[in-house]
Amino acid sequence: MNPRLPIAVLAVALTGTLLAGCGSSGSAASAAAPAATTAGNDDAAGFPRTVQHAMGSTEIKSRPQRVVVLDSGELDDVTLLGITPVGAVSPHLKTAGGFPTYLKSEIKDTKDVGPMAEPNLELIASLKPDLILSSKVRHEKVYDKLSAIAPTVFAQTTGFPWKDNLALYAKALGKEDAAKQALADYQARAARLGAEIKAKNGGTVPTASVVRFVAGPTRLYQKASFSGTVLSDVGLRRPAAQDVDAAMLDVSPEQLDKADADLVFVTTADDPTRTQQNQVQATPVWQGLKAVKENKVFTVPDETWMSGIGVQAADQMLGDIARATGVEPPK
Repeated sequence: MNPRLPIAVLAVALTGTLLAGCGSSGSAASAAAPAATTAGNDDAAGFPRTVQHAMGSTEIKSRPQRVVVLDSGELDDVTLLGITPVGAVSPHLKTAGGFPTYLKSEIKDTKDVGPMAEPNLELIASLKPDLILSSKVRHEKVYDKLSAIAPTVFAQTTGFPWKDNLALYAKALGKEDAAKQALADYQARAARLGAEIKAKNGGTVPTASVVRFVAGPTRLYQKASFSGTVLSDVGLRRPAAQDVDAAMLDVSPEQLDKADADLVFVTTADDPTRTQQNQVQATPVWQGLKAVKENKVFTVPDETWMSGIGVQAADQMLGDIARATGVEPPK
């Protein structure tokens, strides 16, 4: 651990560049989060403990009570585990601003310490956290400053390795059993939903495509992304361009035929007027998609399908998939 630094030093602004979107564009293997290990007392609480993570090792002397999270996946994870963070940042591509609406009831007393690109280090220090959670891909350049405020644990990246990240953060929080149970329950719900969809479709499952409109090229989300893992957990098939172990594929309007599938799920990461959404959806290529012709295009929330990156967001996705396929949402 680094020695504690004065708050004046902690106020230096973050100058690193963040990755937009959910997950890296690399392979699934490169996105794997490091395993968490513990050392220390074997008492009931399991503290003190040392957690191995993307930036090294961090000693956590007692079970954390005042937690700050610096990305949306971490926000989903800690609230899943029954913790209201004292500070958090809002999703960096959330059109309406503010915290995710699907977690609104769980974070009424949480302070916004954003923006994500330059978290307010002085405000974070004033909250007197006993644990800070984020990822190397987001905040590597201010890790030393954050760890001078409180024990800090970083996953490697966001998006695809969200299940490993949950296990890492649960280790830091002393909530391993709760995390394992929550993830197992989610997996069971996803499997039940997949079985119901298959039964409804005579033993086959439909293909599903994920299209995201951002301020730039349109993105198709592939298997090594958060949304991709949830679709895989349900057992939905993917069109060829998305059935690869990568996070996303940028396409031009002329290439939107790569999105063709039985079901097309659409999210918008920004004000639609700042994206190519209106132009793309007016093109003959888009209008020629099977899902468009058969009224099987579904607009879904960006804050869950893209930014959520946790069990609670995944459960919201299961509900959207159930409605799109005409089956009952899994309980």
